[in-house]
Amino acid sequence: MQPARTIDLTTAPRAQATGTAEPAATQWELDQFAVRPWSGASVCGGFLGRRGGVSRGPYESLNFSYFAGDDPANVQSNWRRLKSCFPPGVEFVQVHQVHGACVRTVDAQSRGVVGVADGMVSTAPNRILAILTADCVPVLLKDDRAQVIGALHAGWRGVIADIASAGVHAMKKLGANPHRIEAALGPAIGACCFEVDIGLARRFCTEIPGAALHLREAGDSKAFIDLKAILLDQLMLAGLERDAIVDVPVCTRCSHQRFFSRRAAGGQITGLQLSFIGRAE
Repeated sequence: MQPARTIDLTTAPRAQATGTAEPAATQWELDQFAVRPWSGASVCGGFLGRRGGVSRGPYESLNFSYFAGDDPANVQSNWRRLKSCFPPGVEFVQVHQVHGACVRTVDAQSRGVVGVADGMVSTAPNRILAILTADCVPVLLKDDRAQVIGALHAGWRGVIADIASAGVHAMKKLGANPHRIEAALGPAIGACCFEVDIGLARRFCTEIPGAALHLREAGDSKAFIDLKAILLDQLMLAGLERDAIVDVPVCTRCSHQRFFSRRAAGGQITGLQLSFIGRAE
């Protein structure tokens, strides 16, 4: 199985290097900090990293989670910077992520946290679907013709539960055609660093057809798993074309200076970065 097309990070916007001064809120520009998988005005989508905010310590600096232990005032300031880049009337919508495969539909009245789930789909303009991650794979989806968008949080449990096909199925209910859907896989832990016990690796092989192709056994009853490669397979099985799937080729653990990574933090508390997608009016 060939990998997804990748985004050239040498031309993508880059966050500031560690140790530089954070920008004032009045200087904050979305394209300075977001990796944008698609061009064009019909959909606004992107993957943010950890640089560009005001949080400190393990949350340095663009943490968007109020529930990780960060100072709420700093989280609020980070959200204020992001929201300043969007016109009045735009609402960010989230779910309480639980590592499952439930996907909720967001409508024009939705705002804030709309329930327990790990994915959202919508046709409503001015609603930004937002996913938080710190090693799990953020997946953004769109069907421009049907004006349907989606956002998924795919950790290893969600991958086993096949949240990819659940997301595509939810988009189909809103009128999307899988052969038109485009997907972008954001920064996440790579096959180089996602080491698991051999028992979990075997569970992947048992429950996901073809997963064994994306597993590399190591010593001491360990194995490395390529979550993105499995997601690519699942998206294609759900009907997406290979060329419609792009990947941001970044391992969050290897690039923990640019992205939050729970593995890089040794399993300790860390901040959460945000991935987003919304449709213009």
